[in-house]
Amino acid sequence: MISAWLKSPAGSPSRNAPVAPSARSRSRASKAAILDDAVSDRRLLSNPARGVSLPRKTKKAHVYLTHEQVHALASSSKYPTLVLVLAYCGLRWGEATALRVKHLDMLRKRLMIEENAVQVGSVIEVGTPKNHKKRTVPFPKFLAEGLALQCAGKGREDLVFPGENGHHLRLARVHEDNMSWFAGAVRRAGIPRITPHDLRHSAASFAVSAGANVKAVQKMLGHSSAAMTLDVYADLFDGDLDGVADALDQAVSLASVGKMWAQA
Repeated sequence: MISAWLKSPAGSPSRNAPVAPSARSRSRASKAAILDDAVSDRRLLSNPARGVSLPRKTKKAHVYLTHEQVHALASSSKYPTLVLVLAYCGLRWGEATALRVKHLDMLRKRLMIEENAVQVGSVIEVGTPKNHKKRTVPFPKFLAEGLALQCAGKGREDLVFPGENGHHLRLARVHEDNMSWFAGAVRRAGIPRITPHDLRHSAASFAVSAGANVKAVQKMLGHSSAAMTLDVYADLFDGDLDGVADALDQAVSLASVGKMWAQA
């Protein structure tokens, strides 16, 4: 029954809408944990939810915006500087909305990522960044003026990007039935439908195209390892393979020329 449920198009006999593989995986894990207790209580000989193969997860294609599209989005937005920070610094939403004035080093053009504001239901909980690792992220010179304006007249503990009530900005969702300020900006800018988190992909793309290596991109995005960065953004480094081939071709050509001169 569990295997049939996992393989059914709707993911559950009581639902008509398809369920994502990740949601099925979480649901299967919950059921397996419950049935583990049944095994411990000797009401079942074995756990039928263990060892069941899960539907294969398919990676969602990344949407990479151009510089023009990012600036069009920012211009159409209620929070233009926040959009640019997300797109050029690669911060997670909670990291950007948790930034305080004290976290900005305007002389060195650095953002200190020390807090993360996560919305759980209707409550925003502030903790450490993902993986509990603080990091420093550079920001381009053109962002300095906008960030300075965001900090004008504020104390060191004040938020750089506060919501209307002065507290942490809530997540800007992009559901069809929830036209948030971000969703409205996306529509007005005429760009592909994206979420605020998707701007991290554009940040990675801009960094790689500017010549950043995988370690630099890893540090900027706050990934746990360079291997993770390569796994998530392998498509951005395809151009490096062409560079390797060109370098090998040049090396062989130079070696051949040297050999010809030696023979002469």
